Amino acid sequence: ERLQIQVGERLGMTVSDDELNQAIASIARRNKLGLAEFRDTLERDGYPFPEFRENIRKEMLIARVRQRQVTNRIRVRDREIDNFLNSAQGVGQAEYRLSHILIALGSEADAAEIQAREQQAQSLLEDIKGGEDFARLAALVSDGNSASAGGDLGWRKAIDIPAEFRDAATALSVGEVSELIRGPQGFHILRLRDRRGAGATTGGGEQVTQTKAQHILVRTNEIVSDADARNRLEQLRERIIQGTPIGDLARAHSEDRGSAIRDGDLGWVNPGDVVPEFEAVMNSLEPGEVSEPFESSFGWHVVQVEARRQYDNSDQASRSQARDAILKRKNDEELRTWLGQLRDEAFVEYRLDE
Repeated sequence: ERLQIQVGERLGMTVSDDELNQAIASIARRNKLGLAEFRDTLERDGYPFPEFRENIRKEMLIARVRQRQVTNRIRVRDREIDNFLNSAQGVGQAEYRLSHILIALGSEADAAEIQAREQQAQSLLEDIKGGEDFARLAALVSDGNSASAGGDLGWRKAIDIPAEFRDAATALSVGEVSELIRGPQGFHILRLRDRRGAGATTGGGEQVTQTKAQHILVRTNEIVSDADARNRLEQLRERIIQGTPIGDLARAHSEDRGSAIRDGDLGWVNPGDVVPEFEAVMNSLEPGEVSEPFESSFGWHVVQVEARRQYDNSDQASRSQARDAILKRKNDEELRTWLGQLRDEAFVEYRLDE
């Protein structure tokens, strides 16, 4: 984490207090708590709020560093998508939910270090088989990217599982723990938490209802309260009803800058493209109707539906899923490589307190 933060600082990347406040307010809303109540809850649980703020700031900065140094450099070509679909890698496969522990090795580790790390990994494996909690040990000692989540890698198809332990992972029974797996990054321990059937989109002319809509977003922060945002949007809604085009108001007032430059236009929205609370309000409107102000995890909105249509998106959805699967696999591989290079190139000085 320190190495990644140093990269961000060298690149001049920062997380402003306003961005941090918005992120924390969003976390509070997802927990169905006001900001003050959320802060009190953290304090009661022994988590000082200033420490929580700085940890979230670090997580946001690290995410931006990874986005710039890894994700933004990955490209998925149409030929790769075609090959993925033609080989049916995304169709008919089971999905696996894995937990993972990595005991990492540097690229220049000598025989003594390799032996010591292998013994450490073997001891962990014995502890797990003896009943120790996998997630707790992963959070404490794993060098993997998922350590903070207790080693949880989430649901993945076989093609999305790193190649170095794919075969071992797919051979496990639910609840089973693997033996040690030696890979280029070090020693791996896996546990299969669950398995389920395929969820890939199939062809056959699947029809979905698309909605074309425009919206205005007002975010809350320490200065703008929920009541302020709602009142402001009520005034804008009244102007829309009186005949002012929503696009004119979106350009001037919406804080969703991506859509504001397009007159608040969200384009044709598929089911699941927007957060559930936004989709529920949008779906309740008739074409031409303007919503009352409502809240989502992004802030407060008013939305106007322009039109609806039935659309066959089976091919588009299949290609989109294939692209996401390839991008995720490449991102995981590139991230592991980049983090390994960071560790290998770093100079770490150990100082003993007097």
